[in-house]
Amino acid sequence: RYQIHTGLQHSIIRPTQPNCLPLDNVTLPQKLKEVGYSTHMVGKWHLGFYRRECMPTQRGFDTFFGSLLGSGDYYTHFKCDSPGICGYDLYENDNAAWDHDNGIYSTQMYTQKVQQILASHNPRKPIFLYIAYQAVHSPLQAPGKYFEHYRSINNINRRRYAAMLACLDEAINNVTLALKKYGYYENSIIIYSSDNGGQPMAGGSNWPLRGSKGTYWEGGIRAVGFVHSPLLKNKGSVCKELVHITDWFPTLITLAEGQIDEDIQLDGYDIWETISEGRRSPRVDILHNIDPIYTKAKNGSWAAGYGIWNTAIQSAIRVNHWKLLTGNPGYSDWVPPQAFSNAGPNRWHNERVSWSAGKTVWLFNITADPYERVDLSARYPDVVKQLLRRLSQFNKTAVPVRYPPKDPRSNPKLNGGVWGPWFKEDEKKKKSDKSKGANKQKKNKNKKKAN
Repeated sequence: RYQIHTGLQHSIIRPTQPNCLPLDNVTLPQKLKEVGYSTHMVGKWHLGFYRRECMPTQRGFDTFFGSLLGSGDYYTHFKCDSPGICGYDLYENDNAAWDHDNGIYSTQMYTQKVQQILASHNPRKPIFLYIAYQAVHSPLQAPGKYFEHYRSINNINRRRYAAMLACLDEAINNVTLALKKYGYYENSIIIYSSDNGGQPMAGGSNWPLRGSKGTYWEGGIRAVGFVHSPLLKNKGSVCKELVHITDWFPTLITLAEGQIDEDIQLDGYDIWETISEGRRSPRVDILHNIDPIYTKAKNGSWAAGYGIWNTAIQSAIRVNHWKLLTGNPGYSDWVPPQAFSNAGPNRWHNERVSWSAGKTVWLFNITADPYERVDLSARYPDVVKQLLRRLSQFNKTAVPVRYPPKDPRSNPKLNGGVWGPWFKEDEKKKKSDKSKGANKQKKNKNKKKAN
């Protein structure tokens, strides 16, 4: 499902927020368990954990080994959300994995765990293994030996990033070797999928694409993915069709011969034939997002959106070759590669965008202009209107944003120094029982308050 259909369309789930992927959203591992799969997760969860019911083991995974938060130290698995709000974040199933706290770099530790799972499972029985490596994400940390090949990179962040990626590449190789060693490989599908573009301020590079992680420019949302499998019909081919991360859910359930309930409104499509046989994608559009809370564009208005859409709202949509952005699209410069000092700040400076005052709508032909250099919104007002109408249609189906304020009970100090579920269901029940007793003795006016 798109973010607008889960309530998670604004920002990310913060460690101190009582928020998680809504419990009525059926997950991929839950559907695969229905058809006899063992389901295992290794790595980063980041879908919320304030209640026990939000934990990976309650959302379809037989086992979980990894972290609950969005980032943390690769060696100590420690994370501070703000001064004094710090805790340990490494889990085995539902408990803190203190016994694994022995300074192993997370990329290598997660790979060892994957190898153990594959060694102990029967390869004749179906298995779904979700590996969400922490790399490559800030803080930029890597074991020393991986830096040796990258001494020529002057930019220290870029050098660290390269070292982290070299370690990750080695990890993927080791997982593939384990699939071969333990007899899974011939009947396996390996999907490598990313969630967003790079962060140029932290070693990443999206050049020559525009913008960065956290924006709706192509540099923020266009990511590389690949599928490797002996089961592919067309191997070694490049797919240039529209594919979105929501497509993995129906694609994998269908491949596993599972059932997708007809009454679930999905935004994803089964794209296996697109990937395996080079057929056209069933998808004609992608709603990149509509974020009604993000900082409104000062000059945005209904008038600028032809009375169809308020262009102050941050949104982006792709329909066939066309892409439309509205509102405040975020950091929009082109950042040249930072690897070598000779590019220098001057080149970067030349790529700075001088804002044309009042602009809140952009239109690009992404097939012809993937770098988003030529805005066509003034030239094709009819296309702009058409895409604004599509945005408006999508928006009618949006659920309210879930972005609650922080809860002081989330502080790891109150939870044995560990980030973990803090919301107790029985507390809530006790409170409501007490309030029922109080209500009997009070007037209607107070009744509302107690409830």
